[in-house]
Amino acid sequence: MLFLRALIAFLVLPAVVGGLLPWLVLLNDHWRTQGVSFGWLVLAFGLAVALWCVRDFYVIGKGTLAPWDPPKTLVVIGLYRYVRNPMYLGVFASVLGWSTIVGSPLMAAYAIAIATAFHLRVILYEEPTLERLFGHEWIRYRRSVNRWWPRLPSSKKRL
Repeated sequence: MLFLRALIAFLVLPAVVGGLLPWLVLLNDHWRTQGVSFGWLVLAFGLAVALWCVRDFYVIGKGTLAPWDPPKTLVVIGLYRYVRNPMYLGVFASVLGWSTIVGSPLMAAYAIAIATAFHLRVILYEEPTLERLFGHEWIRYRRSVNRWWPRLPSSKKRL
């Protein structure tokens, strides 16, 4: 049952924001130019990151990425060891990849809009909620791992 909930959450959230909405943006972008094939690497990287995070939420957190069915355990392994919000970075990279592939300035603007929305969601909702749910564990993790810029953990700082 958890697998089905995780699949539905993935299809409702990252697949819509990183797949369906970009496709709708492209249908209305009359300013598209010649794209660059390098975007395929960015798109693939973003998808891999997002899927890895969904897996970690499912396997380690025993929950989904959805706010209505969150992980039961604070996920601090995998990509979460290096950056606190890798799933958002993966979706953002996917949208940037799309934009680069098709040469879409409208898609690039959409990427900026979702980056802004992600940041506001994180600071206004997710971080206060994680502190309330996980207390000192979250505070210790927050001090050790950057919000957006990946950093390799030092040998002195352990979660």
